[in-house]
Amino acid sequence: MPVGWRGTGGRIRAATTRWRGTASRSSGRVEPVELFIDVVFVFTLTQLTQQIINRPTFTTVGQVTLLFSLLWANYSGYAWLTNHVTPRRTSQKLLLLGGVAGFIIAAAGVPDAIAGRATVFSIGYLVLVCLHLILFTQSDSWRTVLRLAPGNLGAALLVLGSGFADGPLVYALWATAFVVQSVIPTLLWGTSRGGPPHAFHLSAGHFVERHGLLVVVAFGEEVAAIGASAGPAHTSDETVWVIILALTLPAALWWTYFADPRAAEQSLNRVDDVTRDVLGGKAYIFAHIPLLLGIVIGAAGIHTAVSHPEQPLDHASALALSGGVALFLVGIAWVRRVLTIRGAWRRLLTAAAALATIPLARVIPAAAQLAVVVGIVVVMLLLDTPPRHAQEAVRKGPFLYRIR
Repeated sequence: MPVGWRGTGGRIRAATTRWRGTASRSSGRVEPVELFIDVVFVFTLTQLTQQIINRPTFTTVGQVTLLFSLLWANYSGYAWLTNHVTPRRTSQKLLLLGGVAGFIIAAAGVPDAIAGRATVFSIGYLVLVCLHLILFTQSDSWRTVLRLAPGNLGAALLVLGSGFADGPLVYALWATAFVVQSVIPTLLWGTSRGGPPHAFHLSAGHFVERHGLLVVVAFGEEVAAIGASAGPAHTSDETVWVIILALTLPAALWWTYFADPRAAEQSLNRVDDVTRDVLGGKAYIFAHIPLLLGIVIGAAGIHTAVSHPEQPLDHASALALSGGVALFLVGIAWVRRVLTIRGAWRRLLTAAAALATIPLARVIPAAAQLAVVVGIVVVMLLLDTPPRHAQEAVRKGPFLYRIR
């Protein structure tokens, strides 16, 4: 839980912060209202993917990266907030739903923001930032709000200013906003949540489950890309096999993410509260940026591959397909490295192998290149599979088996 600081007889002690009238979170259960936030946030991923499909250039990918990073920083803020205290009161749920409105307004403004008109995006961003701070005023300590307010409001004002700017200045304002809200607090405190790490005590079970559920919903973006690209104009008996092949890729990536569902939670629970907060920020805020961007960019590549399976991919689409998978694996490797879970290097090598398939676009059709990328990920999963005796030990013994 977030904590404030109170002086007692010349000493300073930590004071637990919680929403008034609400018990602190004691279990890993994710509440339904949190799932609703996840579903709406995935609309952001859909909008970002569509921009890359419409204009697959490095400039678009850069814009998408900046916009995603800004919104992800705020999504993580809401995830930390609901991690501390279960949102059960009607007033709390209504405020959270107000934040959802901010997310959907910002997401709706993504196409205009990419085109240089960021007014709608900046308004949605301001709404979700302000409601996040208002939610913290429901706590017992205003010191939490005072810690969060400068960085969050400063970032919101910078994004709002981008709505009245044009050209490279817009991107500079977006980048500065992310630095102010997330990077500077991390450099100062070791966590991006606007205060020293002991100011936020994570419930590891809830935090891991919450992000896992978002990743599952995010994979729906890749599935939607497969369905959209295999519409009536492109459907035939031959494309059925391409659709099955394409579906194998998000399934394999899903398996990679959840290869050992207990490892992350147990790694976080093994350390003290301060270290847990720092590791949680590194693994689930920063490391999940390339992970989720990989899903967004990869979905654009899958869309093209399924739309025209018999033709070679253009360079941009090949880069999106292989680069998206590589980004996702880099994110997974980062998470494992931070949480000291084995298997990080194998994922980095697999990411390099995925990138090495990009030149194949010149000589083989899209379906074949997709099959090669899927095969690379599947081989990694087969090598990851622990021997049967180790699986039995996991079920019977108290120790954590780490994938080598």
